[in-house]
Amino acid sequence: MITIDLLALKKNGAHKVSIKEALTWSIIWVMVSCAFAGWLYWYLNTHPEYGHAIAVEKTMEFFTGYILEKSLAVDNIFVFLMIFAAFKVEPQYQHRVLLYGVFGAIILRTIMIVIGAALVSRFEWILYVFGAFLLFTGIKMMLPEKEGEDDDITHSAWFKWLTKHIKVSQNFDGEKFFTIENGKRIATPLLLVVIVIELSDVIFAVDSIPAIFAVTTDPFIVLTSNIFAILGLRAMYFLLADMADRFTYLQYGLAGVLCFIGIKMLLLFFDVHIPIALSLAIVFSAIIASILVSLRVPPKSHE
Repeated sequence: MITIDLLALKKNGAHKVSIKEALTWSIIWVMVSCAFAGWLYWYLNTHPEYGHAIAVEKTMEFFTGYILEKSLAVDNIFVFLMIFAAFKVEPQYQHRVLLYGVFGAIILRTIMIVIGAALVSRFEWILYVFGAFLLFTGIKMMLPEKEGEDDDITHSAWFKWLTKHIKVSQNFDGEKFFTIENGKRIATPLLLVVIVIELSDVIFAVDSIPAIFAVTTDPFIVLTSNIFAILGLRAMYFLLADMADRFTYLQYGLAGVLCFIGIKMLLLFFDVHIPIALSLAIVFSAIIASILVSLRVPPKSHE
């Protein structure tokens, strides 16, 4: 699917992604994810070692993890907008940046999931640490931001470290990641944007990966639900970017989801297990409710 996406990008060239194109790709990615879930159910249901009950359980785990990761990935959209604005990246070049950003995110998240799965299998108590961390993060998201907080990425310490150690041109060279200046090959700001997006995804993965371990500790389900959610992130960005400022109350829905997942993990200490179907319903309802409230409340009333 990534190869098809790369070929499509090469054929169409650098261009601003329209709402129609973003919607088409969003539908395609959802259909591919559903097709994978259908194959997973068929494989387990027809396999003599598993059967119908396990097939339903694993398929539900996949859908719950997929929706959870997809919901938490919405936060990435706001960060992408901020990064592109900070670097003044033209709309026609954003598609290529996000394509390579997604490819790198898959590699980095795979490494993090393998490490997380190894830790969970060896130290079960780490689930309680994950739960406490997610509950803390959710509560923090609900609190108003402090005055004087600077969201400008270019002012952060890690960004200054990057620009100090990587020779970067002051100007873009189309959609190229490298250019020639004074006879030397140096990076363009577009490469720096890709690196910043990769680092920001790692930061978000610190929240999202522990969250999915509350749904299942099966590394295969954790990995596949993460990958399929990330694959559709780029199309979702172009679909929602122009109206991102309308989702004022979405952060409260995401915060509620994190708090719920954190509490669910902490309840394991008391041997209380919340059914997968109920978890899926709560996550889905919280996100949909926060989006509907954001769309129905007039923008002037948000403040």
